[in-house]
Order: sequence, then structure tokens, then C-alpha cells
Amino acid sequence: MTAAVATHRLTKSYGSSRGIVDLDLTVEAGEVLGFLGPNGAGKSTTIRTLLDFQRATSGAAEVLGLDIRRDSVEIRRRTGYLSGDLRLLDRLTAADHVAWCSHLRGGHDEQVTTELVERFGVVMDRPVRDLSRGNRQKVGLLLAFMHRPELLILDEPTSGLDPLVRAEFDALLRETAADGRAVLLSSHSLDEVQRVADRVTIIRDGRLVVSDSVDHLRENAVRVLELRFGEPVDPQDFAVLDGVDVVHTDGDRVDVHVAGDLKPVLARAIERDLVDLVARHADLDELFLSYYRTPGPEAVDS
Repeated sequence: MTAAVATHRLTKSYGSSRGIVDLDLTVEAGEVLGFLGPNGAGKSTTIRTLLDFQRATSGAAEVLGLDIRRDSVEIRRRTGYLSGDLRLLDRLTAADHVAWCSHLRGGHDEQVTTELVERFGVVMDRPVRDLSRGNRQKVGLLLAFMHRPELLILDEPTSGLDPLVRAEFDALLRETAADGRAVLLSSHSLDEVQRVADRVTIIRDGRLVVSDSVDHLRENAVRVLELRFGEPVDPQDFAVLDGVDVVHTDGDRVDVHVAGDLKPVLARAIERDLVDLVARHADLDELFLSYYRTPGPEAVDS
């Protein structure tokens, strides 16, 4: 089966500054891919290039098996997109937006639209200028999903939504993937991605640094040890060990991240009168930060 998104050494430069560099990104049908990176990492550059809002400097990419330049209109017809900087027409209602976008795309699914309106409580009959930020975001979700697209490209989709609506959105993403459709979920919200993504791609300074399943990343990640002692200890006793990073100290407590063998850490802790130990795998937040500890080149885009 053709991947929903496939890029090969995709590069976008802005003069002497870089946006993305040699990016190899894949989104498979039936999966939710979490596309992670802080502001300036290159996420929005990637999305704008895939949708042909701007032209790549070099490299190649296909979306739904179609060339992003030659077939850009067809790609946008079959894709649902929610921008991280959602702009709606102030004087129009949500119903007006639905009619307008349906005309541009050549139709939408009436049943899906009705279900989404009820599911998210979309206000359909008031000008969007009179709506709260959260209610405008619901209109954006409606426009992205209403035609049952084969691919969803969502940039910070839950911005402004309350927790109940976010939970409903998470369920919708899982249903979308179960239906064999693909989701590219761009976010800097690690909690959001951790809840819904099958796989995570982390981008840094315009370059892909890792792409793997959330579970596999955790399995191969550093372990987090919370060590408590009978009396205060010198954290440098642990910082000098290979593969050990001291992340927190508080009197008789030392928290460390360990990459590799735990035995040297445990032996040193026992020597220092260890009285309690809690061990766990790093969560996605800690995994993400581990890829951003060393500074990189200045970014020009998000």
C-alpha cells in the first residue's frame, strides 16, 4: 500500500537560512504520526511544502501517491488541513464556511458533517467573529474532517479546546486511523501526542532526528531513577559515571537519567546508604528533551 506521505531528502531553504534539510518523512495509511518539535524546528515549513503552499528547494515528495507540485490541487481536495494559525472569514457563519469549502472541494459528506457538528457542539448560525477561540477551533476541525479525507494534516489542532472536547477529538483520531486513513499531527504538546500517536517523528533544526513507535522509544530510552539516602549526598558522585545525567537534587534525594547499564549507579547508591529507590522508563516529555539538550543552529520557522 502506498504511504500517505513520503518524502525523500526534502529541503526548503530561505536564502542562506534553512527551513528543512534532507527530510525523509513517512506517514502510513491507518496511522497517527506525531510530528514533534519546538517552535522553529521546521514543522510548519514541512506542512506548507507538502501542500504546495511553497516550493521545495530540492528533494522529492508524494502525498497519497501524487506529486506535490504536479498534483497539488488533487492532493488538497483529498486532504483535510487545519492550520496552526487558523483564519476564518469573520462575517460568515460556520454553515457558510461549510458551504463555501464544499463548493471548492466538489462536495462533502452530509452525514459526517452532521455527526461532527453534534459531537463537538459546533455553533453553526453565528458569525465566527462572535465566537470564542475554542468555538472557532471547532469550526476548523469541522472543515478539516467533513469530507472524510484520506489524509488529515493537523497543526496544533487542540489549541483553545476544553478538556472534554479534546477527549472527543482524541477518539475521532483513533476512529480515523482505524478506518485506514492517515493523520499527520504536528504539535509541541507532548501530552497530546503521547495519548494518540502510533509513531513519533522528532524534528530538530530542520532535520529528522528520530522516528519510531512511542512504545519502542520508551523501551530503548533512558531509565529514570529516583534515589533517596539516609543523609545528603554529593550529586557529583553519580554525575561522573558513564551514561548518567543528574537531573534533580534535593538534600537526601538525587534523580538521575541512566543510559546503559544500571549496575554502576546502583552500586554507588548502595555505598552511599541508599534507603529508597523508584525506577521507571522516561515518558515522552523526557525523551523529547533528551534530543534537545545540545544547542543547534538558529531556526527560521516553526
